[in-house]
Amino acid sequence: MRVTQSGLDLNLLVALDVLLEESSVSRAAARLHLSEPAMSRTLGRIRKALGDPVLVRAGRNMVPTPHALAVHGEVRAVVERARALFLTGGQVDLTTLTRTFTVLAHDAFAATFGATLFSRVAGEAPGVRLRFLSESHVDVPALREGIADLELGVVDSRTPEVRVEHLCDERMLGVARAGHPLLRGRITPNRFAAAEHLIVSRRGRLEGPVDTALAELGLTRRVVGCVGSYPASLFLLRQSDLVGLIASQAVPLAAELGLEAFEVPLDLPPLPFGIAWHPRHDADPAHAWLRDCARELLPAAVAHPVRRTH
Repeated sequence: MRVTQSGLDLNLLVALDVLLEESSVSRAAARLHLSEPAMSRTLGRIRKALGDPVLVRAGRNMVPTPHALAVHGEVRAVVERARALFLTGGQVDLTTLTRTFTVLAHDAFAATFGATLFSRVAGEAPGVRLRFLSESHVDVPALREGIADLELGVVDSRTPEVRVEHLCDERMLGVARAGHPLLRGRITPNRFAAAEHLIVSRRGRLEGPVDTALAELGLTRRVVGCVGSYPASLFLLRQSDLVGLIASQAVPLAAELGLEAFEVPLDLPPLPFGIAWHPRHDADPAHAWLRDCARELLPAAVAHPVRRTH
């Protein structure tokens, strides 16, 4: 950041972080308990200190400039380190905590566990807001750059300093609409391969571990296409004869849509489900509370009744 020493004010960093998060002077003012004129004056000071407009009008909304987007991760990191520095004894009063946490997770996680997590947050820390971000089709160091505070799911971060904690091993199950022809009788590898398949891939891939396992048996399947999220795939499956996959934790979600899960008759690798965060959050008691919330969402072993293949 290009902040002149004469204009240095750490409060501006807090305001800048909130302004970029909200992309709105009025919402940022409400978050910081300021009047809109006071927030506008603060934005003016930030613009002068940075030598950049920071937020510009785009129709009826405001959008951050490229420079503001480039420095937001660094600003967020500085604000969080400062917050941790001034915490006393590792304690936090959840009832008065005002903060927004950004959670990076697959859509299926938010759909399956979001209501439980929001309910706990409302009961313990009513001033906390949760913002779920879906996984991107490109790999971005979201934790290191401050884009996200916590990652949940199958963590494949390649950033060496990121903390990764394993929670449980998930397994993939097949899923199809109730009454699907495949569900009539024993589901063998041949019958499974003969079905038409829908893949879920955030990168748009048309093959995966299932194809590897089938190839070892001399089999191939017909993949008719892919979508980017599991909830989207479930709505497609309920209206077609396509066969898909879900993690075992999402079985209740599939059942709500009238779908039936079944054991895949293949030797598929387990999915290591966990949480990840940047070490700058290690000493932050509010973040530690969020990590505890995430840990308690899943039991040690995720198990739901499903149709057996034999």
